[in-house]
Amino acid sequence: MTGFFASAPDAVLAAGYTSNDAGVRSVVAMSARLAYLSMCLTLCWGILTATGWIRRITGHQALRTGHVMLASFTLATAAVHGFGMLFLDEQVVVGTQVLIPFLNGYVRHGIGILSFELMVAIVVTAGMHRFIRYRNWLRLHQTAYAAIALGVAHSWWGAWANGNFQLVWLAGITVLAPVIALTTARFLPVPVLVKIGLIGDAATVAPKQVGKSAPLKISVDNQRCHRYGFCQAEAPDVFQLREDGRLAYRQQPELARNLDVISAARACPMRAIQLEGTNHRE
Repeated sequence: MTGFFASAPDAVLAAGYTSNDAGVRSVVAMSARLAYLSMCLTLCWGILTATGWIRRITGHQALRTGHVMLASFTLATAAVHGFGMLFLDEQVVVGTQVLIPFLNGYVRHGIGILSFELMVAIVVTAGMHRFIRYRNWLRLHQTAYAAIALGVAHSWWGAWANGNFQLVWLAGITVLAPVIALTTARFLPVPVLVKIGLIGDAATVAPKQVGKSAPLKISVDNQRCHRYGFCQAEAPDVFQLREDGRLAYRQQPELARNLDVISAARACPMRAIQLEGTNHRE
């Protein structure tokens, strides 16, 4: 694989390549640009959908199909970019080298292949949350952050190797900025998000101790709940944002889930989760 940007066709011809090779290079370069852009958009849309922020911003139900479509487009353009390398006169990669990382001796190509294959694995296993524990599936799905980081490193390294690094500052970093901002916000503690104004604050009661070994009964105040998704991140086996934007939860979880449930209630910035059986609200 090459980087995000490629040399102009005139420069390619000047270097002694054929017109057919120039056309292949144009396709490889364009597919690389599209893959980079859609990869960044896929991550942004995924975070906005998973946390429910897009519902708060647009006032509409979040469509997970948009995330799936962006991910599919990323894989399609990345595949065109990678397999197009096989048709170059330069023969940078040959045969199975396009699928096996580091086989051709180029580190930047190797990390690009790793990024692509990891994304393929994530897409293939996207529907497995119905058959395995959601928390395990979520951990697998979250490896997309590592895949995208490898893809970005591959793109920028390739741009530098091809003498186009200066263009990254005009386009690449412009696209990458919101990706970094959203990814950082995704993992910030709730009090920090409230403080910077990214999510709304709510009048809260100082949390009290609850029985961690006693049965808990959960109820959610739908008027308070803004579908931010922090409860799902803390207790994915108990809370889950549905595709229609509603929050589904188990009213009486197993005792083994008590610690996760208490953590989810405390993480809710709107204090919408009530643990019944106690005379306070977490």
